[in-house]
Amino acid sequence: LSRYCFVFALGYLTVCQITRVYIFDYGQYSADFSGPMMIITQKITSLAFEIHDGMFRKNEDLTPSQRCLAVRRMPSLLEYLSYNCNFMGILAGPLCSYKDYITFIEGRSYQLQQSEANGKEDTKYEQTDPSPNIAVAQKLLICGLSLLFHMTITKTLPVEYNIDDNFRATASWPVRFFYLYVSLMAARPKYYFAWTLADAINNAAGFGFRGYDKNGVTRWDLISNLRIQQIEFSTSFKMFLDNWNIQTALWLKRVCYERATFSPTIQTFILSAIWHGVYPGYYLTFLTGVLMTLAARAIRNNIRHYFVESPAVKLCYDIVTWMATQAAISYTVVPFVLLSVKPSFTFYSSCYFCLHIASILVLLVFPLKRTQKGSKKHESVQPVWSTKLEEESLLQKNSYSTANNSFSQKQEITCRYQALKQ
Repeated sequence: LSRYCFVFALGYLTVCQITRVYIFDYGQYSADFSGPMMIITQKITSLAFEIHDGMFRKNEDLTPSQRCLAVRRMPSLLEYLSYNCNFMGILAGPLCSYKDYITFIEGRSYQLQQSEANGKEDTKYEQTDPSPNIAVAQKLLICGLSLLFHMTITKTLPVEYNIDDNFRATASWPVRFFYLYVSLMAARPKYYFAWTLADAINNAAGFGFRGYDKNGVTRWDLISNLRIQQIEFSTSFKMFLDNWNIQTALWLKRVCYERATFSPTIQTFILSAIWHGVYPGYYLTFLTGVLMTLAARAIRNNIRHYFVESPAVKLCYDIVTWMATQAAISYTVVPFVLLSVKPSFTFYSSCYFCLHIASILVLLVFPLKRTQKGSKKHESVQPVWSTKLEEESLLQKNSYSTANNSFSQKQEITCRYQALKQ
């Protein structure tokens, strides 16, 4: 039933996307019904699989993250509608797990979980609810700066200028790649604004608390969707994707990558393209992303260990990989911004499909590590964007099963701790 729910929800979303694009306003970004539908689709499908994992699958057949997020009783109609349609995330999300939401609604989200050095769990209770005021103020400041940057700088650096005939004819290759980088960097603040504002709204309502760090400072990033510093200074394709649209990446991992029977990376990128919409540029971006991801993984697995022993060599390696990552990301996402086939191919042909060809050559030269076959395949091989993120999430989340769960809160803590050791 979870798969039928997934197909129906994604199909309905696709119909909405087709209606918006080809009937109302092709090529225009607008605040319309398809945006909230994208978020609701994530919630509906996530909960469907979580219920399926908790009620219809054996515990030993689940991955550690699936066991921890499994829902072991059917939600009531009020709980279901509240999770999908609550005012905090109805417009821009971000996605949260059903368990985290119910834990917040029932007032249990401030229960702390701390791991001791010997592996035991020391569960403590905070007497007063931590205040989100500082976190909200910081995020609103980021929103203001992002909006200011978008309203002033972004318009002076249009991505479309990369395919301008005069620019392509007169600019040198270094100038063209530099402009490609700065124009795509300038296109990101609008996403920073939307996702940070959505995060701040949830925090202002009291949702998003993830415990305290080692210095006793509150952390309000349980459902954060991005980490700006890590994005701008990422030194690998994986690191960039780890920190960009985080909750959507986790959704793709949980509903597709872990459950795919073949070519999970390709299936996940195709699902991401379908979820984003029906513009051809989305599919060009994500199909290019498959090549880039596999090539980056092959390079990292085969040569990185030669450069990590000496700090000086490691620094040089990081600088080179930062430059390569930013170029690859910018090259990959141009069709995502241009949307249509013709301008996208105009851009790629002007670059002689250089990174496509380079990625294919890398895959021919460097071997990829084979995934383990069998029931434990997905426990041993994590998707390219979410391995580190999922481990951190499992370690620091303060979410527990509902009051009617068949598992106690102590079993939930043990489950999440054991998941980290695998």
